[in-house]
Amino acid sequence: MVQLGLVGLGKMGFNMRARLREAGHDVVGYDRNPEVSDTGSLAELVQKLDAPRAVWIMVPAGEPTRQTVHELGELLSDGDLVIDGGNSRFTDDKANAAHLATKKIGYLDVGVSGGVWGLANGYGLMVGGDAEQVERVMPIFDALRPEGPREEGFAHAGSVGAGHFAKMVHNGIEYGLMQAYAEGFELLDASEMVTDVPAVIKAWQRGTVVRSWLLDLLVKALDEDPELDDLTGYVEDSGEGRWTVEEAINHAVPAPVISAALFARFASRQTNSPAMRAVAALRNQFGGHAVHKAGPSAGN
Repeated sequence: MVQLGLVGLGKMGFNMRARLREAGHDVVGYDRNPEVSDTGSLAELVQKLDAPRAVWIMVPAGEPTRQTVHELGELLSDGDLVIDGGNSRFTDDKANAAHLATKKIGYLDVGVSGGVWGLANGYGLMVGGDAEQVERVMPIFDALRPEGPREEGFAHAGSVGAGHFAKMVHNGIEYGLMQAYAEGFELLDASEMVTDVPAVIKAWQRGTVVRSWLLDLLVKALDEDPELDDLTGYVEDSGEGRWTVEEAINHAVPAPVISAALFARFASRQTNSPAMRAVAALRNQFGGHAVHKAGPSAGN
């Protein structure tokens, strides 16, 4: 049994606490929502932990994480450990680790994948930091990862920042996979020959080279809404796709699929794209091609 403080009990943190407790670990959680929190403050959480302490952060990336790290730096002691399991940018990790090092507090960064299904299925974990610190909390990682061989759901990716870098690339790949499935769905839907699109996609779940958990989730969505008519095509991005493309540029690594998937999300937010209006105007100018006018007579 390992004792752990867990800060942030949202969709991921709440389920992580439950999975860890099911495995027999002592988890003390703190969240600003008193309905789910075990303590009234971060200070109270630290007081309930026995030294040497380990505190796992699951709060939004950026300033909320930095503030939490700095606040914990004032509350924790020599020999304690902070673990950032949120979607922080890997460049933030060295700064956080350096700040805590001045107080002799350890730091690990963990890329966590599994979403809302992690409670039942386990979480894929990519860890950055010192090997000795990783080994110290390995029982926690073992409880969170999926059942089976450790190397299939867990990786000590490298030094501080490596965990979040690995998760960033993972999410970039995810963008590309989702876009490919989405484009395939649209092409099937556009065909007059294919009369049962959900059945075709469901058939891909067994024996095909494109089967995957993402495909299973698409099938689930189509079971609930066969035409996906209940949704709009507006898609946000969490930031990790952008960071992946930026790092591809920094390392001169061609990443056309991930880049196109990211830009497709940008396009989804434009109901009347200025760029495409310019394309339409140019086609009309050089070739006399028909345009669709805006206003009451739009489409004529």
